[in-house]
Amino acid sequence: MTQRGQWIFVLAIVGTLGAGLVAGLLLMPSLQPVGVESEAPNFTAVNVTNGDTVRFSSYRGEVILLNVWATWCLPCVTEMPSMQRLYDELRDAGLRVVAVSVDAAGSEDVREWVTARELTFDILHDRSGRIERIYQTTGVPESFVIDRDGVIVKKIIGPAEWDHPTQIQLMRRLLGSNDTVEERVQ
Repeated sequence: MTQRGQWIFVLAIVGTLGAGLVAGLLLMPSLQPVGVESEAPNFTAVNVTNGDTVRFSSYRGEVILLNVWATWCLPCVTEMPSMQRLYDELRDAGLRVVAVSVDAAGSEDVREWVTARELTFDILHDRSGRIERIYQTTGVPESFVIDRDGVIVKKIIGPAEWDHPTQIQLMRRLLGSNDTVEERVQ
């Protein structure tokens, strides 16, 4: 092969790789990182209570604590009671807690785990773990606080104390409640 032939061959390979890259970028849904100030991506998962498939977009217009977790994750287990207490305190004000299990086990196993712990907020199951790719999580637990416009206002990697006064105050502000933690204590 001549030197000119080699260059034509190299240019053909580079051109093919470039075309593949451009096609991949055009077909990729989003290159934007999912984080604070970004719109919460839509996903589907199974409601473990009734087996219905739920689209996250159906929660639009509500203040949401979205939690990605698994039954085998000790930090997830640790934070669930505080999530339940937060939900108990603010559910009547309109807060929705949506916890999405990424367990490989079936939804029945997740439902039994949830029932044993008497959790009453929305528990969804994404056996495929697709939510982890969509939300670009680094592990479990990972949580997102989402406002009524569907915008992520807070992202927490790792467990949190969800019924801490700071968390409650944030949720009340997003819900439009003027009561502060101090006012409720008095």
